[in-house]
Amino acid sequence: MTAAVDTALDTLWYTRCPVPTASGLAHSLGWLGEAAAEAGVSLGVLQDAGPDLAVRHFDHQLLGLVREGGNVPAIAAHAQGSPTRLIGLTWIDESQAILVGPDSTVAGAADLAGLRIGIPAWAQDQARSFPRAMALHGFANALRLAGLTLADVTAVEVEVERNPQVRSAVRDQRHSTTWGVDELLRGEVDAVYVKGARAQEVAREHGLRVAVDLDDTDAKRLRVNNGTPRPITVHAELLESRPDLVVGFLAQSLRAADWAAGNLDRVRDVLARETLSGPEGVAAAYKEGFHLDLHPSLSDERVELIGIQKQFLYTHGFLAADFDLESWVAREPLEQALELLAAGKVPS
Repeated sequence: MTAAVDTALDTLWYTRCPVPTASGLAHSLGWLGEAAAEAGVSLGVLQDAGPDLAVRHFDHQLLGLVREGGNVPAIAAHAQGSPTRLIGLTWIDESQAILVGPDSTVAGAADLAGLRIGIPAWAQDQARSFPRAMALHGFANALRLAGLTLADVTAVEVEVERNPQVRSAVRDQRHSTTWGVDELLRGEVDAVYVKGARAQEVAREHGLRVAVDLDDTDAKRLRVNNGTPRPITVHAELLESRPDLVVGFLAQSLRAADWAAGNLDRVRDVLARETLSGPEGVAAAYKEGFHLDLHPSLSDERVELIGIQKQFLYTHGFLAADFDLESWVAREPLEQALELLAAGKVPS
């Protein structure tokens, strides 16, 4: 396990993935920085930091860090021993789909049987292997719709960046969200899993067809994946030494979620920048009304859903060890943030 970086708690560090999050909106609106300044600390963003700090997006070994992002790195880091606590979960459907080539005859989940499916290779470590985990779970969910399993298809490893980076300017966003598309176009695989705004654009660019639209399934457990649900995690020492910073972060996120409900066009503008995709990609990737419920929660349903993801990751070798889910959850900060917001005590 990587040793924690020895950083004094004079900086609240924040990291997120380029997806719809209330904390991302709060940051874009300047609210996180203002709240940090009022609490006597500065706000640092890993995406704008050097590689020595940016790596903490995956291992969470930074004392002042709050992270809202994909659950594979968050769960893998905790399983590896990173002292984190789960303080919130969000759920935003992000256009998960199984794509096939323009001339493919595959018309649904049952037709996946016997196909070669593109599965990203293992990355540098378990946390960075989130593309592999996403594709495996996406295909497992799609196959389950037809009463099939991963044993009914042939997995073919496709190229993946072994050491993905988090940064504000992504060098090649196409390959950071659509692993296996090149292999699909070359006929080396028959189907790939994609998700998100940029994936929608890539599919249109190449005339790829949607064989299975996972967003059409009613059962949320069949849409569980890296971003559903998406965890907000915090280094345990930050929570212990400066709970006010953690509560303030959540309060501003809740405030931003309230703001988003009445500002769809501005939310879409932020997402277009965050995902490096155009307005059409954002519109296609996120369902109507997605901006109405960006609020973090620790409801029984969402905790159960993150438990489903944890079990899948453990079963398929993405975790160093299993752990008790409930012991990871810290409910008090979100409860206190909700109380502040209800009492009108969140700075605006």
